[in-house]
Amino acid sequence: MTDSANIDYASIFQHAPVGMCVSQHRVMHACNTALTQMFGYAEGALAGLSFSVLYPSHTEFERTGARIIPIMNAKGCYSDERIMKRADGQLFWCHVSGRALVANDPHAAGIWTFEDLSEKRPVTAALTPREREIAAMLVEGKTSKLIARQIGLSPRTVEMHRAKLMRKFTVSTASELIHRLLGVLR
Repeated sequence: MTDSANIDYASIFQHAPVGMCVSQHRVMHACNTALTQMFGYAEGALAGLSFSVLYPSHTEFERTGARIIPIMNAKGCYSDERIMKRADGQLFWCHVSGRALVANDPHAAGIWTFEDLSEKRPVTAALTPREREIAAMLVEGKTSKLIARQIGLSPRTVEMHRAKLMRKFTVSTASELIHRLLGVLR
C-alpha cells in the first residue's frame, strides 16, 4: 500500500482520464489536461473563464445554471448529457457531472467532470438552443409533461419542438428519435 502522505493529488487531478475542473460561481479555476484538450483550448487557457465559453449559447448556459440549482440543493450533485461547444465552434455531446462543495449554494464552489460522447453520439443536425435542451431531456427518458414542467413551457410547446426534432432527424417515431439522438441510427 502507498502511504497516503506520499500521494500527489495535484498530479492525479492533472492526469485524470476525464476532463475535470474546480469552479467558483460558474468560473473555472483549475482545469486538467483532459478538459482543455477535449474542448480544444491550450493548457491553462480555461482558468479564470466562465463556463459559458463551453456552451453553444449564453441562453443555454443560463438555463442550465438555473435548472441545476434545485437538484443540487436537494442532492448535492448533478449529472446530465448535453451538447457542448469546442473552442473551434464544433458541437458535441458531453456527459457532465458535478458536486457542490458548499451546501445550499451550488454555484459557490464545485468539482465537475466532463466526458466526450462524440464517438458514440455525433451531433448530426443543426438544432436551436431550445431543441438542444429538449433533446438532452428526451435522451434522459423524460416525458413531454415533465420537460414542460422543468423548463417552464406548455406540454404542447414541447411536443411541437419534439415534432421539429423528428423532422430534422427524418424519423417517424419517438423511439427512432431517441435512437438517433443517442447515435444508434445514422
